[in-house]
Formats: sequence, C-alpha cells, structure tokens
Amino acid sequence: MNKQTWILILIAYIFNIAVRYVYIGAMGADEFMWHHHLMLNNNDGYYWAEGARDFLAGFHQQYDLSAIDAPISIFTALLSKVLFFVDFDVLIEYLPGFLGSLIVVPLILIGKELQLEFVGFLASLLAGIAWSYYHRTMFGYYDTDMLVVVFPLFVLWAIIYTIKRQRLFFLAPLMEILMIQWHGGLFNIANGFLVVSMLYIYATKQTQLYKLLLLMSIAVLYIPFYAKLVLLAAVCVVLRQVKVEERYLLWATLGVYAFVGAMWVTNTLHSNYFTRAVIDNESFKYFGVVNTISEAGHIDYNVLMHRISGSIFGFVVGVVGLFMLIRKYPIMIISAPLLVLGFFAIRGGLRFTIFAVPIMALADAYVVYYIANKVSNKQYFRYFIGVLMMMIFILPNYQHLKQYIVPTVFNHEEVQVLDKLKHIAKRDDYVLAWWDYGYPIRYYADVKTLVDGAKHSGDVNFLVSYALTHDLHLSRNMAILDVYQTQYNYTHHINDTNYLKDLMHKYGYKDVDSFLQHLGELKLPHIKSDVYYYLPFRMFDILPTITMFSEINLKNGKIKDHFFVLSRTLAQKDGVVTLQNGIKIDLNNNTVDLGSQIPIKNFAITFYDKDLKLHKLSQLINSDGLDVIYLKTYNQWLVIDDFYLKSAFIQLFVFENTQGLFTPVILTPWVKVFRVNK
Repeated sequence: MNKQTWILILIAYIFNIAVRYVYIGAMGADEFMWHHHLMLNNNDGYYWAEGARDFLAGFHQQYDLSAIDAPISIFTALLSKVLFFVDFDVLIEYLPGFLGSLIVVPLILIGKELQLEFVGFLASLLAGIAWSYYHRTMFGYYDTDMLVVVFPLFVLWAIIYTIKRQRLFFLAPLMEILMIQWHGGLFNIANGFLVVSMLYIYATKQTQLYKLLLLMSIAVLYIPFYAKLVLLAAVCVVLRQVKVEERYLLWATLGVYAFVGAMWVTNTLHSNYFTRAVIDNESFKYFGVVNTISEAGHIDYNVLMHRISGSIFGFVVGVVGLFMLIRKYPIMIISAPLLVLGFFAIRGGLRFTIFAVPIMALADAYVVYYIANKVSNKQYFRYFIGVLMMMIFILPNYQHLKQYIVPTVFNHEEVQVLDKLKHIAKRDDYVLAWWDYGYPIRYYADVKTLVDGAKHSGDVNFLVSYALTHDLHLSRNMAILDVYQTQYNYTHHINDTNYLKDLMHKYGYKDVDSFLQHLGELKLPHIKSDVYYYLPFRMFDILPTITMFSEINLKNGKIKDHFFVLSRTLAQKDGVVTLQNGIKIDLNNNTVDLGSQIPIKNFAITFYDKDLKLHKLSQLINSDGLDVIYLKTYNQWLVIDDFYLKSAFIQLFVFENTQGLFTPVILTPWVKVFRVNK
C-alpha cells in the first residue's frame, strides 16, 4: 500500500473510533459502573468474557459451559496478556469499537483494487457508523460481531485481488477458514462467495482461476479447523509443483461442492429462522425462543432501509448506485452473498442487516463520486465536493448514534448482589434465572446456570419457566429435578436429550399431563449442589413471555391465557387510580375497569421502610376476580390473575413468602436471592 492509502485508512479509522466515544460520554452514571468501569451492554458479551477470564486463570469448573475454547475468548485473553497494563473489564468494553472500526481497511482496499480508492474511503466513513453496524460494534457490545463483517470484507477484497492480479491464490481461502473459525455462521457467506465466484469466473472464461475455486472449496469442507489449514497448504504445494489441467480443477471443485452444497442447503432450510413458532421436539410442542428475540423477528422495509443506510433516501440512492457500480465493475457481483444475507433480515430479523451495510455504503459513495466527477475536473475540489455530499448520508446515522444510548445489561446494585453471592455460593452450585441473565450471572457470581443465551431450547426453558411461574411447592420440586437432570446428562455425556421426557421416564410416566399433575408428590432425588433463585425487579418486564414457555399445551402447542399488567400511576382522583396503560382501579367499589367492571379478589400493598425492611398488607375482598397489588416503593401497580399471584416469582419477590421451602439469602428492593431447601 502507498502512503496515500495508509493516510486514508488512518483518517477513516480515527473518525470511526471518535464517534463511538459519544456513547461513553453519555454513560457516566454510577449505576452503570462496576469497580469504576463501565459494564457491558449486551448479554452474550459475558459468555465470551467468562471464557477469556477462565483462559487467563488456566482452569474452569467441569460442565460450567465456559467459552474457554472459543476463538474470541482466546484472542481476548492473549490480548489481555499483551496489554497487561489495561484492566480486563476496560479491555472488553472498548475492544468492539476498536476492532469493529477496522471495517475501513477492507473497504478502502476494495476501492483501491477497483481504482476507486476515494470511493472506498467515503464508504468507510458511512459504513462504520450506519445504524445496524454501529449497534453491534459500539463500545460495550463485546461479541463476535465486532469482526463478523470485517472478515467477509477482507475475503471479498482477497477474491477481487486474486482475480485481478492472478496471484496469492491461497489468500481468500485462508481468510475464509479464519472467518468460519471466528463465527460458524459465516460458513454461509463462504459458501455464497464460492458459488458466485464460480459463476463469475466461468462466465468470464478465466479458466486459469479454477485453482482459486478449488482452494476456496476447502474452506467450506465439514472438517476441523486445523485439518483445513493443513489441506489448504498441501493442495497449494501440489498445485505449485504439479501442472494440473484446468478442467480437472473445475471438476474437482464441482465434485466437492456437490456434497458440501447439498448439506449446506439442507441445514439452512432447517434453520429456526425458516421454521419458527412452536418447536416440535419428538412428541412435545415447545415454544421456540426465536419468537421472543426481537432481533430475530421479522422487520418491515422501513426498518430495513434505516438499519442499512440510515435513511430511506440513502437506501434508495444506494440501490441506484449498486446497479451503477456492478454495471461498471461486474466483479462486484461477488459481493452478492453479503447483500442477500443483509436483505434476508426481512424474514430472519434485524441482526442480518449488518451484512449489507458496507456494500450499500460503497454504492452510496460511488454515486457521490460519479456526481463529483461531473461537477469538477479538479481532483482536490472533487474530493471536497465528495466529502460534503457524503455528509448527506453520514449525518442521519450520526444523529441516530447520539440518541442510541443503551443501558448496561445489569446495573450496579444487581451486580453487587451477584458479587455477594459469589462469596456465598460454591462454584458447583446452580442459579435459576431466566436465560437472558445466564451469562452475566456466571461472569459475576462464578456459579453454574441452568439456561443461558445458548442453552435455551424448548425443553430446558420449559423447566425453568415452570419453576418461576408455578406455586412454591411445584417450583421447588421442578428446580431440584432440573438440576438433577442437568447433572445426570453432563456426567453421562448425554447430548441429544429432552429433559422433560427423561424425567417422565425416570418416574415411569408416559403422559406429560399426568406427570405434571403429580409433580408435587414425587420423591425427589438427592443433589449435592445448592440451588439459588436470582430474581431481579427487571424480570417483571418479561414475566408474561417467560410464562409462555411452560403454560403451553405440549400436545398441540396452544398457549394458555393468563392476565398480567404492571403499570405506573398516571392519575388518582376520588379513589380511582388511572394507570399509564389506561386501566382504572376503583378503590371505592373494588373493581378494575377493563372496558367492563371486574371485581378485585385480593388487594395488597407492599413497601420498604428506611431500613429496607419489607412491609405488606393484604385483604381478601371477593371470592372471584383479579388480584391487585400496589408496589408503593416503585409506584407501580400489579393487576394479575390467581395463576400469577401464586407463582414463585410473585410470592418470593413481592411478598418474600417462602413457606419454608426457600431460605432468603440476599434481599434488596431490586434483587432478591433465595436458596432452595432440599
């Protein structure tokens, strides 16, 4: 690379880093800090952080699901050793921004190969801060996403470089192998690159490039990482020493890909992104977690356009520029896999839009470059006009990132409770909480969990959901059975399992309804580990969603209806409380107005005194109706049915009622921890 290229890369990189500090400046509150450092803002980050921490420590607990062997964890741990003067929590906070901003390098290099270096520079200013790309590479978003687009862009550049210069045939395949190792999902892009490259090379009759196709096919083989590296090196040596007819290279590539491609298509079509809703596990129909993840839900075209380009105008210009770019430089058709995966977000969810961002940014930049060339023949004036025009596309994205202030996964008090729990629980003990909280619980409390961001299939979610939403006796029994079955599966190396079916088999039940009806009567197995419930106040927000995973007819997949409302006071006059969601609670007539008058069955008030001691008052008013609880300390009202009133979460968190089945361990207004009495 020449001096100009280095300067453009440096300017673009510094720009992308600088704008990311907007977020840091907005997150100075103590509630987001732990040990004076800003905490992470995405749950999955704690999975990789746990693995890196354990790698640095040199050990981890058996069956703790640590990501100690994950590439991102190993990379972070090794980098932490090199940057020994940087606190580990600071490293994982800032790493996403510094690595994610590397997107500028392949974009500028791609532009350079097309003799459009300035276009690549303009595109790098936009792509690095486009909505979806910024969301997943901002400071605090520690995840594999920080390189999940950078890697494919380097591969795209390497393919273009090899095709144009007819050398370094190993470069693109090597980068593909590395990117698949970094994130298994990038296997789809590697396949796409191979297919499109094959079509392009065949259509342009560049038979001397069949060697590239054969080497690229090695990257998508279903063999281990190191085997791919060895095979790639071996084939490169053979092709260098032995002259092979080009037609044989093509046949070899097609032969390999006939098998690999068939498996790829089959696996893709069976992905949860194609088969949604209820998950059929043998004879049980569980509720699929993919339906509750917002980033995996369907999105409309308006969201798609904004997440990719920052504005509808930017997207439309990008589409025009894309056709112009491919018409002028047909080799850019090889970028199609990134575009297809990005536009797949319409069905697969907003997480996919990130892949289309850099190519659409190149398209926008090309339109700007085209217009600037028409305006002036003077190079530096064209550069000035180009940057000025590019601001039309950059500014909407910058305005968005200024407003996109994401809170940390947990706040200071929640982590403080986990830190206390770390000194109470043993490393072999289990914490029962919803899967959203699994990774940060493991990171801060150094315990085991039953569900997390990866282990959340229908059968495991069913048991945890059941424990959180059913009465205390059933909850305790299910928690103990869940831990027992989890440990049994680990120690007996059982991977293909259905927890509920296995428990039914253990107790001799063939009908799931009968098993659940007799759950309270079962003789429980002995477990060595203690089981703790971690119940944060924030769980109220997702309690109805949690409920769907166990309040489902496992035979037909129909979800049972229950009533749950949590809302703040909007107004109160003459004994009538109007909630923010429009519901009215008439304390004079003891009714709830839902369009029709529903009697209040139970009414309760809870509050904390200055010593943080919980006080509770309750009264049975009617034999039927809805239950109303005023959470005075939080100025929030609960309007629920009896199912929720009896649930373990409400009984433990709201009333601290244990019935002798649980022992309070840590009690604060915002987080409560109970230990199961075995």
